[in-house]
Amino acid sequence: MKMIAQNTAFGAVQGVFAHESIACKGEMTFAVYVPPQATRELRPVLWYLSGLTCTHANVMEKGEYRRLASELGLIVVCPDTSPRGRELPGEPTNLPRPLSLDESK
Repeated sequence: MKMIAQNTAFGAVQGVFAHESIACKGEMTFAVYVPPQATRELRPVLWYLSGLTCTHANVMEKGEYRRLASELGLIVVCPDTSPRGRELPGEPTNLPRPLSLDESK
C-alpha cells in the first residue's frame, strides 16, 4: 500500500492510498478521514460507496462531511468501487481513472 496524498481539516487527517487488489486485478484507491478522537479511542467507521462512474474523490471533492465527522468522531472510508482501465467486458469507456503517483508530476 502507498500513500498518494495527506491533508488536514478540522483537526483530522485525510489520506488517499493506493493498493493492489487481487479481486480487481490491479491498483485501487481509497480515502480515509480520521478524526482527532481516533488517536485515543476506537471510533465508528462509515463506508461511503460511490456509484459506478465515481472514484474515491467524488465525495471528497463534492461532499462536505469533514466538519460533522470531526464533531461526531466518525472515521469515513471512501473506496473506489470499480476497477478502471482494465478493458473489462461491458465496462463503459468514459469512466474517470484515479490519479496515480506517476501522473502527479
